[in-house]
Amino acid sequence: MFELAVEENKVDEMLDEIGQLQKILKENDDFGRLMTHPKINKDEKCRVVTDVFKGRISDELLGFMTIIISKDRYPEIEGILEYFLTEVKKHKGIGVATVTTAVPLRSEQCKKVEQRLLDTTDYKSMEIHYEQDAALIGGMVIRIGDRVVDSSISTKLNELQKDLLKVQI
Repeated sequence: MFELAVEENKVDEMLDEIGQLQKILKENDDFGRLMTHPKINKDEKCRVVTDVFKGRISDELLGFMTIIISKDRYPEIEGILEYFLTEVKKHKGIGVATVTTAVPLRSEQCKKVEQRLLDTTDYKSMEIHYEQDAALIGGMVIRIGDRVVDSSISTKLNELQKDLLKVQI
């Protein structure tokens, strides 16, 4: 799906469409139950998807959903769509980071964090999700993919405690 979007120069269109599709699927739990119901056959499920989405989403995405259903992969659709979004973000040079702090950051602090991340990575832009965790005491934890930079006070205190326990008197 991603390769097709790149080939046909429809990455932005597919990105928007998949975002909207994700929203629709999250808001309609009954549709998900229908698509995973064991007593409804695949052909009927494909007909329902076609009836619901024909003319509302691109033929490529409709065909993709039909393939997912015919291969009994509908329970994994959210993960499949997330994978597509991740690949698009890689393709466009968008980094995704989670920044956790003990207290909410002010807007100028958020801008400094974003600029620092852009300066220290190869990304063209950043999508940053801010979270709070009072247990950090201070500092911040930044996650980008599988990389973690932990400069929180709680981690430094834990490391100091370990070092002190190693000291023999």
